Amino acid sequence: MQRALLRPSSALWRSVSMGSSSRAAPRDLLANKVALVTASTDGIGLAVARRLGQDGAHVVLSSRKQKNVDRAVTALQAEGLSVSGTVCHVGKAEDRERLVATALERYGGIDILVSNAAVNPFFGSLLDASEEVWDKILDINVKATALLVKAVVPEMEKRGGGSVVIVSSIAAFAPFPFWKDQAAKASILEAMKISRLGEPEDCAGIVSFLCSPDANYITGETVVVGGGTPSRL
Repeated sequence: MQRALLRPSSALWRSVSMGSSSRAAPRDLLANKVALVTASTDGIGLAVARRLGQDGAHVVLSSRKQKNVDRAVTALQAEGLSVSGTVCHVGKAEDRERLVATALERYGGIDILVSNAAVNPFFGSLLDASEEVWDKILDINVKATALLVKAVVPEMEKRGGGSVVIVSSIAAFAPFPFWKDQAAKASILEAMKISRLGEPEDCAGIVSFLCSPDANYITGETVVVGGGTPSRL
């Protein structure tokens, strides 16, 4: 998910606050909800996990490495949030099963799944991507997500419903080149019509909203957090 803010282009826009890092006090919109967040020990996943916890949810973090899980759990627990964690490589069936089992054992159910884990093992023309690259992308980004949804939906149904949020990239709408230095980065940001790259926290609020009662009548939607980057096919 590309995250950025629209560059103000007039006096009117300059007078408007665009994406302040401050946020209102938690309203406990997700009080006692149980959330699973994959790839949640850094970046967007960690920011989402923190926000869900701040809004009242019990959160199960996950990562492929135990040391990353331990570090993130310790940090969020120190903030007074209700979190636990387990190792989970989403491409492994036994790890997905353990993730679900951890939530059930510690919190008694599942209400929210945020599928954030994904891979991007190749940059370049699609015609140059090998079969191995395609297999890895489809296994992790598509199949693993679908199987994890399949695993949690029965548990959500027991609790009267739930929310599934799948994090993706704005590159699906508007592919952008990979930059290797600041000069190239500046020109690409100009082409993308944004003034800065977004921060992980820019994505967290919308995920919490989509999992809250305020979004009960929103389903099957693609919500772009792109700061004005062209995002329509």
